[in-house]
Amino acid sequence: MISASARLLRLVSVLAARPSWTCAELAARTGVTERTVRRDVARLREIGYVVESEPGPWGGYRLRAGSRVPPLILDDEEALAVAVGLREAALSGALGGDQAALSALLKLRQVLPPRIAERLEEMDAAFVPLPRASEPQITPAMLLDLAAACRRGERARLAYRDGQGRATVRDVDPHRLVHTGRRWYFVARDVARDQWRTFRADRVERIQPTGQPVDLTDPPDPAQLVSRSTANGPYPLSATVRLRVPMEQALKLIPATVGTHRSDGPGATVVDVGGPDADGLAAYLLGLGVPLRVLAPAAVREALVRRTRELLGDNDVDGDEAAVVAGLPVR
Repeated sequence: MISASARLLRLVSVLAARPSWTCAELAARTGVTERTVRRDVARLREIGYVVESEPGPWGGYRLRAGSRVPPLILDDEEALAVAVGLREAALSGALGGDQAALSALLKLRQVLPPRIAERLEEMDAAFVPLPRASEPQITPAMLLDLAAACRRGERARLAYRDGQGRATVRDVDPHRLVHTGRRWYFVARDVARDQWRTFRADRVERIQPTGQPVDLTDPPDPAQLVSRSTANGPYPLSATVRLRVPMEQALKLIPATVGTHRSDGPGATVVDVGGPDADGLAAYLLGLGVPLRVLAPAAVREALVRRTRELLGDNDVDGDEAAVVAGLPVR
């Protein structure tokens, strides 16, 4: 005799197989009495399944969508298809910057039967994704390992290779994975340095749990940490600029992966942005095509004014007059 839990799962599977069933048909398919079917339907309703019923000898039961997600029953092929779809969504960023696909994939893989997990691993090994130009690759297995490390809440040993190809092994306290739309970043506290760091996920070679539990106190905002790191980290010079546009528009002009933003009232945004030198930053800022003021450093402000005067002079426009109209400082 099967347990009540197993019987309920089987009943859900049968109900989902077609639009409507009579009570007698359900009893025959599940191997129980009609009275047990009615009792089990009542239990399914209690845990969130919306099972509609029609009275009479020709009536029956119908499973429809509810107001919340109840336990879902998938056969082997369906589970494999969902896992593959979630994997591709997580790797491509098709669902945006959130981590819904990765989180769902991690939960699903934790409960997959070994036979399905093995098939998914075989597909991971056989498929070779073609990345967009100049973008790094990361294996689904590594992405899941990093996500699992963040959920596990314990210290891990990280084997990492930096941008110069130098290999290091360090102990870290995992916190979050952040997807910027182009690549994944692993946010963790470097134990030896006692510093919060961002690691490019595609440069992680291995991560192993140590079994030592960690209770992170006052962790940083992972998105802001990655934004600051990617915006200013690789550049020798950084400038602070006030754009006369609201935050939403500023993020479209200067993405979060390029600058660090903070609102300065309803119609302005202050952005920290990095660049190779003062002249390069000035050229970039001019290309934005919006009123702005360089707050610091003076070298970038002067380069912006010089470039503006040169551009206006080439078009036979008085430099000082046009600079005032454009909202730029005049010497």
